[in-house]
Amino acid sequence: MVGCRFTGRLEKDFSHSTYIKLWADTQRKLDTMLQREREEFLQPQEDREKVKKMLATAYVQYLEILQSLEASHDHLIHQQKRAAVRQVLDGVIGRILEIKKEMVALESSECHYMDGILMDLKRVPEDIEIPIPKYFVKENLRILLEREQYLHEILLNAGLLEQEPVMAMTLEEGIKVIQVAERARQGRARAAFMRRIYLEEKRQSKKEEEETGKNPDDAATCIQKVWRGYHQRMKTEKLREEEMVFLGMTLPPDVEARSCLQKANVLQGEVQEREDFSFRQELRETEGSHIKETLQDQITQCFLECRHITGRFPDYPPEKTGGSKAIFIEKHPEQVAEELAARKEAVTKEKNRKDDKEAKAQKAQKAGKQVVDESWKMGPSNFLSILEEGRSQYQVFWENRDNRSDFLQDHDPELIKGEEREEVEEEIRVQVDEVMQEKLLKVKQAVDGETGPQGKKAGKGDKGSKTPGKKKIPELERDLTPDRTTDSLYQELAEEGLLIQVKSVNLSDYIGYYDCLRNTLCESGAQPMPSMPEVRQLVALYGILPLGSQTVHENAPLVKSLLLAGPAGVGKKMLVHAICTETGANLFNLTPSNIAGKYPGRDALIIMLHMILKVGKELQPSVVWIGDTERMFSKGAPKGEDEVNSKRLGKLLPQFLRAVKPKDRVLLVGTTSRPFDANLGPFCKVYQKIILIPKPDYLTRFALWKHYILQSGGALTKLVNLNCLAQVSDGFTQGHLVDVVHTVLTELRLLQMARKPLRTSEFVTSLARHDPVYKEEEETFQAWYAKTPLGKAWSAALAAKEAEKEKGKKGKKGKKGKGKK
Repeated sequence: MVGCRFTGRLEKDFSHSTYIKLWADTQRKLDTMLQREREEFLQPQEDREKVKKMLATAYVQYLEILQSLEASHDHLIHQQKRAAVRQVLDGVIGRILEIKKEMVALESSECHYMDGILMDLKRVPEDIEIPIPKYFVKENLRILLEREQYLHEILLNAGLLEQEPVMAMTLEEGIKVIQVAERARQGRARAAFMRRIYLEEKRQSKKEEEETGKNPDDAATCIQKVWRGYHQRMKTEKLREEEMVFLGMTLPPDVEARSCLQKANVLQGEVQEREDFSFRQELRETEGSHIKETLQDQITQCFLECRHITGRFPDYPPEKTGGSKAIFIEKHPEQVAEELAARKEAVTKEKNRKDDKEAKAQKAQKAGKQVVDESWKMGPSNFLSILEEGRSQYQVFWENRDNRSDFLQDHDPELIKGEEREEVEEEIRVQVDEVMQEKLLKVKQAVDGETGPQGKKAGKGDKGSKTPGKKKIPELERDLTPDRTTDSLYQELAEEGLLIQVKSVNLSDYIGYYDCLRNTLCESGAQPMPSMPEVRQLVALYGILPLGSQTVHENAPLVKSLLLAGPAGVGKKMLVHAICTETGANLFNLTPSNIAGKYPGRDALIIMLHMILKVGKELQPSVVWIGDTERMFSKGAPKGEDEVNSKRLGKLLPQFLRAVKPKDRVLLVGTTSRPFDANLGPFCKVYQKIILIPKPDYLTRFALWKHYILQSGGALTKLVNLNCLAQVSDGFTQGHLVDVVHTVLTELRLLQMARKPLRTSEFVTSLARHDPVYKEEEETFQAWYAKTPLGKAWSAALAAKEAEKEKGKKGKKGKKGKGKK
């Protein structure tokens, strides 16, 4: 028992030390990145190609840091260490989103060709997969499970879910069950009787052998025969399993290891969720009086110094400006002088830089050339300060800490006291402000003879007290249901079918691989189309990462709406459910077919959107999904009341998005398989980001066939040619493949599989009943995307490049002609 405990302790220490070391290595990489940002990103750059390479390199390196930090945060036990890693993790996520925004603006495309960068950094495409932090769901798991159960009960009571029917037995079925049970009992009784007879005969033969005696050679031969047979069977079985795993026809036998890992993860989660310790009461009792006296002395000293300089006591700062805190925020004269000098120097540098540019422009104008300022400079960041703060916190508290003696990974009281001391000081400061405000009034009255409220002279009105005219608050930003609770609104939305259950789908379930021919298409000047991994990345960047973290959502480039466009069956709806699964978000369904007949009229639609906003903000994160969203922006006059209502909703969406603030983790996601049927102007105004989803390529189809067949219970043999299936299914989508596999692998077919293995022809026959995505439809999608704002910007950038090339060729020809003369 002691040995087991000691072994477990060693394993825990080893795991903990591994992730502590990973955290330390990642912090060093982050320090290098921050130093590089100070040196490179803050300087204006003229060469656009150099800037693209610089941004892409930083993007890949930050992703590597993100993966390491996510692993450390998920496996560390110490709560305060996890909080320190969490701060840096949010900062890195936000910085990646900022760099992505710069890359999109620079290249006018959501797709970036990083093959050269990956080769320079010795990375493979899988290294730039974006990890989804587990704390998005893990920290709110109990609340999410309760909410899911509550929604299930509401839908069940409303009759929107089918309850599993309880089948009653007929008399004949009951008799059959009794007969089966009785025959089984008789069979077991007969087997026991025959076993007794067998054992009796064996005892009798053993007694006879003892009387006659045994031959040792016969006994040795018997043992050898049994052992050799057993050994060969085990060896053959092991070789067969290894061969099947190598061929990819069966999964590795790691079920037991996975179950152990799941148990370990559950135990780890229980340890990580230990209750927080608080020392506020202890700090109030031990340090409260000292803090109170110190604040009073500091405030008194400030007032005395002010009276000595101005000749009168100042007015006490109001609570809106922070009370006495505003006094201590003010800077010393030396600090103000230093800041002014630094500002003056910066203005001088900027002026000199502008003068140089103007001089260059004048020279160019004299030469008859037009000058355009094409220098690039990285925009301001909201996350570099967070990363710098996390870096300094790590260096002060954690870098040189001895972790070997901290086996229990318990909290550090001094760190908790340091964090809570500021909160205690804030509580005491409010009390001190009340006392000091009264004291100041009495002193002013006794010394200076001032009376009346501070800041006002008796008998005179305040000229600036006039209230300006109130601005009209938009309808969706007002509380239209002040007398209703969030639970009642939640229940109504669920009963109306607008709040639906989320299917448990992870983003990693969206299978797809990188397209190796993309560089060739890039060189030919074709419109860039995202591959499957890039679709996963874009969904993670614009949907999952901002929704999962409040800090990231408030400070990162704000994305309120997202459009997933592509042929039917490419997995748009699956990606919507993946966003909700990875972040624990509520899912509201505003698909035109779902809202038909519900909330007719403009006023009712405004109430519906208000209810969704109110519930979505209160129980954030939330996703508002609109399927077939092109119907809300369709061309031509509406036909029927439902279409009128859906178009009316489309006109209200801009107002809905304006009501979503940076602090509200609410995302509007639209899906469409016919975006070219919509009016492009209002369509692109509503949807801020557009992700064009292509049909799967050969490598992806190969993986999908294998995955779907194994998932449905099929067995792969030599008679199933996956290469042939991947080739034949060119042009078909993921939805087609799923439908084909489900059509072939029925319950009856699965039962016959042992004696009748699967064949390629079965899937090909079923596939022939579906219509593929033809090249004309794919070209229609590309032509539509070229008309979007980002598509137009990409076309303009491509035209500018071509014009520069033509100028370069003409210049070379002119030089050659002069040389001949």
